[in-house]
Amino acid sequence: MKIVITGAAGFIGSHLAERLRRDGCDVVGIDNFSDYYDVALKERNAAELAQQAIKVVRADLAAPGDEGNIREVLREAEVVVHLAAQPGISAVTPFDHYLRNNIIATERLLVACEGASNLRLFLNVATSSVYGFHATDSEDVAPRPASWYGATKLGAESLVMARFRGAGFPATSFRLFSVYGPRERPDKVFPILTNALLNGTEFPLFEGSEHHRRSFTFVSDIVDGMVAAILQRDRVVGEIFNIGADTSITTGEAIRIVEKIVGRAARIKQLPRRAGDQLETRANIDKLRRVLGYQPKVHPAEGLAHYVAWARTR
Repeated sequence: MKIVITGAAGFIGSHLAERLRRDGCDVVGIDNFSDYYDVALKERNAAELAQQAIKVVRADLAAPGDEGNIREVLREAEVVVHLAAQPGISAVTPFDHYLRNNIIATERLLVACEGASNLRLFLNVATSSVYGFHATDSEDVAPRPASWYGATKLGAESLVMARFRGAGFPATSFRLFSVYGPRERPDKVFPILTNALLNGTEFPLFEGSEHHRRSFTFVSDIVDGMVAAILQRDRVVGEIFNIGADTSITTGEAIRIVEKIVGRAARIKQLPRRAGDQLETRANIDKLRRVLGYQPKVHPAEGLAHYVAWARTR
């Protein structure tokens, strides 16, 4: 089975690519190696994938000049997993970047998929941010995004599902909740916290965020759900699913877990409150559990211990 993963040199994409390759799939990645964070980290991920016979093609989904290259990669693909996106809620990232990399890139990828005659599943990767400040609802509740990121990811999901409704395109969409683990983006809380603890530097924390609740979900639990969808694709086409841990803890509790693992207390530097930050996430996975038998396995204490052990080697 040929599977194409966009954003394959990133955090979740690289883990998914490795898992599918181990399962015997022919995996090809697409990534534009964006400089949103250190490109060297993505280059290292791509090099590690290459050692496992996984090619990552350098191409920009939103660039008209790359259309031919992308169509060639998609030829004979049976599954496309669309992870490439403009992430985060950074105040320094202009709206145009979210528009280009989330909505325009998705639409151009959908058009390119018209030439993939063997396509059986397009798995769009969305986010709990589509729900807004409180992401605790089931998939049939109207989304209320409170950030450019959430709004444009919802827009991208809408494009994908509109194509299913209008043309029978074999699409599904997974809304991910607070994924963490090895290779996580360096601007996320656990990489920042772990680096600060290991190096004895200050840990910047947005005001009030220690009280926010999160469904912290280890990356292997997300990958398990995606693989299950690929294997049972006829059961997911046309549907939207939440995927993540169905329990939550506060960011403050998570910080204390990492402090205990490292054996050092964080020196917190308080930053002003960040606009658009979610106050609570807890994945309602009743639908995914019912359809695919999905069940997350990794508790935050276990997952964070694994992450810190990996971070020490880097």
